[in-house]
Amino acid sequence: MKDNFSEQAEAYSKYRPGYPAALFEFLSGLCTARSLAWDCGTGNGQSAVELSKYFDKVFATDISSKQINNAQKRNNIEYAVEPAEKTSLANKSTDIITVSQALHWFHFNDFYAEVQRVAKPGSVIAVWTYSLLKIEPAIDAIISNHHFKTLEIYWDAERKYVDDAYETIPFPFPQIETPSFVITLHWTLEELEGYLNTWSSLQKFIGSNNYNPVEHVVQEIRPYWRPGEKKKITFPIHLKAGYVNR
Repeated sequence: MKDNFSEQAEAYSKYRPGYPAALFEFLSGLCTARSLAWDCGTGNGQSAVELSKYFDKVFATDISSKQINNAQKRNNIEYAVEPAEKTSLANKSTDIITVSQALHWFHFNDFYAEVQRVAKPGSVIAVWTYSLLKIEPAIDAIISNHHFKTLEIYWDAERKYVDDAYETIPFPFPQIETPSFVITLHWTLEELEGYLNTWSSLQKFIGSNNYNPVEHVVQEIRPYWRPGEKKKITFPIHLKAGYVNR
């Protein structure tokens, strides 16, 4: 599992979008028991917090101690700095395993072996990613150019799974039919800038070029964005869910 987010952990905690409540309501409804959820690659705990509303306990893991230090605390969430592929969870202990915007960084075979070890018979595994955000055509074109051209060579190879909407990512479980979910937010331009500064490729670009291209992107967008205006932002979610040891 790669750690591409420790350097911007504080910004990640502040600016990364959360997920709709309906997603977790749907996932919890698939479970026959709600004793323990494992949120793997938890980052700042966005999914863990939502899961904590439905499950007695959430065990949330990440390899980045900086991410864990910025995580949102709840009484029934236990955070741990552990790799996805080897955890301290007991055999056959979990009712659901979730991975949000992180599976593409894992060592798939080792992670799925760990899933098989810790999952109760009939447990649920749910993994998801979200596509490039949509705002309005002129702004979308600027952000797309930034993503696919300016930062093109700075994205890790694993990022292609996200660009492919997780259609090509390994998922060796009988799949569950799932509804569509969308993240919907209303951001100022400053909040968009904060989000763009969390991208994993950006730190590599800055390290190689000694400047931050996000500043230019924001200047390009500014004519389309009134001062203080909040624009509607959408991120399409791509979800895979399946049963483990059923």
